[in-house]
Order: sequence, then C-alpha cells, then structure tokens
Amino acid sequence: MRTPPSSAPSGKAKTDAAWSASIRLFHWLIAVLIFIQFAMGWLAVGWRLSPTKINLFVWHKSIGMLILALVIARLLNRLARPTPPLPADTPAWERAAARWSHALLYVLMIAMPLTGWVINSAAGIPFRIFWQLPLPALIAPDKHTAEVVALVHFALGIALVALLMLHIGAALRHHFVKRNNVLRRMLPSRRLVK
Repeated sequence: MRTPPSSAPSGKAKTDAAWSASIRLFHWLIAVLIFIQFAMGWLAVGWRLSPTKINLFVWHKSIGMLILALVIARLLNRLARPTPPLPADTPAWERAAARWSHALLYVLMIAMPLTGWVINSAAGIPFRIFWQLPLPALIAPDKHTAEVVALVHFALGIALVALLMLHIGAALRHHFVKRNNVLRRMLPSRRLVK
C-alpha cells in the first residue's frame, strides 16, 4: 500500500527547494546587466570626446535606470515569494553574513543608479532613457555637487565589485567546498544534487 504524501514538506525538501522562476530570472538578468554596466562605464569614462563617448554614456545611464526598475521589481517579487532556507548545518555567523551581504547588495544596486541620476541632474545634461523616455532632473544643476556625487558613485562601484566578488565566492564555496545546493537552486535548471 502506498503511503500518502505529507502535506508539509520536510526540512530537507525545503532546503532543496529552488528559488521561484521569477526570482531566478531577476537574479540573472540583473547580474548580466551589472557586468555590462561596469564595462560600459569604464569604456565611456576612458573614451575620447566623441559621439561614441556620448552614446556609451547614454547606454550606461539607460541600463542603470533599467537596473533600478528591475531591482525594485525584484524586491517586491521577493517579498511575495518564500525564501528557501539555508542548509540546516549553516552556522549562525554565516546566516548573518548572508542576510547582511544580501541587504547591502540591494542597497548598492539602488544607490548606484540613484547617484548616477543625481550626477546627470547636477551636470544639467538633458537625458532620455534609451533615447526615448525623458528622465526628470532630481536637483538643480551644480558643478560641485556633480563632482562630489561622482566620487561617491565611484566609491559605491568599488564597494559593489568587492561585494559581488564575495557573493560569487560564497556561492562557489557552497557548491565546491560545502557541496550543497545553495548555488544550484538559483541556476536556471532546477535539477539538484541528491
């Protein structure tokens, strides 16, 4: 005789649960866009003054606004979806580090485009997202403010790179050292190691 399935998932089943498809889509889409952003930003800053430089900045700023919208949508989506728990053997310090690093990632992913928006506003440069949608100025033009916020934007970029390296390192540690499913459950495929 077959045993009826339990209505409540076991602790192991919860730990093995993948993130929702929407969360995984947001995660990888934002990740790809952030890496494009870093490349686009470095290219734009280093390029000689020309129409190409202007276009690179338009792409950089437009993708930044897209990332801001996606991060807000991802946060709202995440609030509506259950978070798969970390494996039961995860120490308290590691759980706290995961919580704080994820919170800081969200703060930086929102602060980066916002500071970029302030720089653009303070520089007094009219801007259209992807050459179409006008972006209103947040503040009045002010060269000093633009320069100070540009330094903040750069510092936040360095902090984001460092945190992303930590995030990627932690995911690889879970996969290759701890040999659990923390990384696999965020991958596009839901196949998990048993």
